[in-house]
Amino acid sequence: MRVLAACSLGGAGHLNPLLPFLAAARRRGDETLVVGPPALTEMVALAGHPFRPGGEPPEAEVARVRERLPVLPPAEASVLGNRELFGRLATTAMLPEMEQVCTEWRPDLVLREPCEYASAIVARGLGIHSAQVAISLSEGEAASITTAAPALEEHQRGLVQHLRASPYLTRFPGSLDPPVFPTTVRFREPVRHPSAHLPDWWGGSRAPLLYMTFGTVLGYMSIAPGICRTALQAVKGLGVRVLLTVGRRLDRASLGPIPPNVHVEAWVDQAVVLDQAEVVVCHGGSGTAFGAMTAGVPVVVVPLFADQFENARRIAEAGAGLAVHEAPQGAGAERRVIGQDAAPRIAQAIEEVLTDHSYRLHAARISMEIANAPMVDVVLESLLSTRS
Repeated sequence: MRVLAACSLGGAGHLNPLLPFLAAARRRGDETLVVGPPALTEMVALAGHPFRPGGEPPEAEVARVRERLPVLPPAEASVLGNRELFGRLATTAMLPEMEQVCTEWRPDLVLREPCEYASAIVARGLGIHSAQVAISLSEGEAASITTAAPALEEHQRGLVQHLRASPYLTRFPGSLDPPVFPTTVRFREPVRHPSAHLPDWWGGSRAPLLYMTFGTVLGYMSIAPGICRTALQAVKGLGVRVLLTVGRRLDRASLGPIPPNVHVEAWVDQAVVLDQAEVVVCHGGSGTAFGAMTAGVPVVVVPLFADQFENARRIAEAGAGLAVHEAPQGAGAERRVIGQDAAPRIAQAIEEVLTDHSYRLHAARISMEIANAPMVDVVLESLLSTRS
């Protein structure tokens, strides 16, 4: 059989949830193919799957949206991101290539991340079974469909209802993510026991390891150097070893002086880091935040945009971490991006999570809940056996 994975703009956080299903398809002996923007070429190649690059909006249009997301009031940011960028611009750009691929290659199943709508349009038109693989919390993703609805219905009448009724596949545990979609299916990936170890970048230090990352998208934003400098200021002088990953886009020279307890890399296998980390500092993107929960590692979340604020809130309420961000100035007010004055608060949160073991206990409880979900292979088998 043939399984097509469809990904839109957004980098690793949008692609990675699809990869366990493609790996499961390969274990079955199925053919796989990924369709997405050209920026995914290297990531898909590293995962070992064929790739067809699709169309994407001009970088100038994407950058205009990207720069405004962290500062606009939440409702305006949602319209700009979900409706205009993903629902209208990205979908329009991707549709021609997606239609050609699905017509020629004829997949038996299309798996799409929630921001990629072209594959849903084409699959529905061709009668191909499709399912949505969550990249975030279901409440937020249902709200994104509602926000994008005017643009989506312009593409295909009835698409919104179809999206809401499609199977919704998620790695997130019910305690943090109660079901919203009528057909919600939880899954887990095979447990990875990394054989590799991090190099000794800290001269033999045995201090606790802190993994710090703000995802792959931040590097495209003008706020990226300032965010990273604030984080570096926070960990300077703490009794921890710090691994900071910044992605391949950010110029490391823009970070300024690097504290002696910090090592900077573009990218490191997250499974290897989480196997050794005591705490994670991140922006609350679902890939990192819930990757840490899967590994039972508590987090300090510094949310910047999109779903990160809600992810931070739910993790903090569950006792598995702390959130540090600027308080809103009032309804409809623009957000203030976190600055250097927040460094002491981030440092204090790190020390609290490291010294209060209840955070690790709550993270371990969530990890056990995730581990009780059905294996991804079982879920894929069910989807392929019931395809229309």
